[in-house]
Amino acid sequence: MMTEAALRDWLTVWRLEGVGPGVYRQILDAYETPSAFLAASQADRRHHGIPPKVVQAASDAHRLNSGVDADLRWLDAEDNRYLLTQTDPRYPDALRAIPDPPPVLFVRGDLACLSAPQLGIVGSRHATPGGLHSAADFSAHLAAAGLVITSGLALGIDAEAHQGALAAGGQTIGVMATGPDRLYPREHEALAREIVDNGALITEMATGTPVKRGLFPRRNRLISGLALGVLVVEASAKSGAMNTAHTALEHNREVMAIPGSIHNPVARGCHRLIREGARLVETAEDVIEELRGLTGPLNPTATKPAPDTSEDPLDADYHAVLARMGYDPVRFDWLAEQLALTPDILSSMLLSLELKGLVKPCHGGRYMRTDNRTGG
Repeated sequence: MMTEAALRDWLTVWRLEGVGPGVYRQILDAYETPSAFLAASQADRRHHGIPPKVVQAASDAHRLNSGVDADLRWLDAEDNRYLLTQTDPRYPDALRAIPDPPPVLFVRGDLACLSAPQLGIVGSRHATPGGLHSAADFSAHLAAAGLVITSGLALGIDAEAHQGALAAGGQTIGVMATGPDRLYPREHEALAREIVDNGALITEMATGTPVKRGLFPRRNRLISGLALGVLVVEASAKSGAMNTAHTALEHNREVMAIPGSIHNPVARGCHRLIREGARLVETAEDVIEELRGLTGPLNPTATKPAPDTSEDPLDADYHAVLARMGYDPVRFDWLAEQLALTPDILSSMLLSLELKGLVKPCHGGRYMRTDNRTGG
């Protein structure tokens, strides 16, 4: 068990100006422990090629005592809080193996889930209703199959992925880009509490670290580093989700993407990934197949909804509506014209289909299918 003095030194070096994961690894390679580095002379640090800014900062390390005190107060605040260093046997092996592992991990929740088989699910903050539905549905089925769902706690796809896993009674990990005492976005306070009770919240950032744009790519590498693979649900061509996918490739993780409409701007990133070699997936079984051999036994039958043995309640007119809609969002007025239906009749039929979970309303007065029926 690490002494408090040794832990303080790990935290002190992590707070030094100019120290990131790469420089920290350089320090450990040269000195083995943060304590030995802090005890060394400036000349010796320079001799080992430590960046000049870090050499100077280490000489004034005592100025960081208040920050380290805050880190330790966070640790002692309540049960199920952990500070893991790279030398801790509880530190997840998958993360330790990436090129730039975080030297310190702040964890709240179930520590064991960090080493369980994980799937990263990421996507746009500005997802379509269909994308949100897919994220929650895939997440629920895959969590029920035994995978821990890991995502970034952001609005949109990330939140739906977390909620889908929770709804299925599974576990989920939220990776934060802020300090453990700062939640972003604030509206996810209730979700964060659920995640702590049914998984874990983790971050590499020290207490007090606010939201900064440059920290999100660092968060993304933890999502891909922890997971066996990453599933991108919806993403624009230039987005954080694409950054996570490309980082996953660098980590030799599996990358999968759900295709979408050619007219959907947040499907373009998925299409680009598929062109670059990512696995096109349409069902949760596709994900299980892609990860087969990388994990222990999963329960693929849990990814299949129970068959509907009841008689099909839809008559031919409703099947005709579904068939004409296709799987892209369509305008209400266009649909009424194609089907030769009056607005009041079509509205009633769409409401009935929506209540059955077969249709979803979209922005701009459009509707889209959410089922797998053939339309008659």
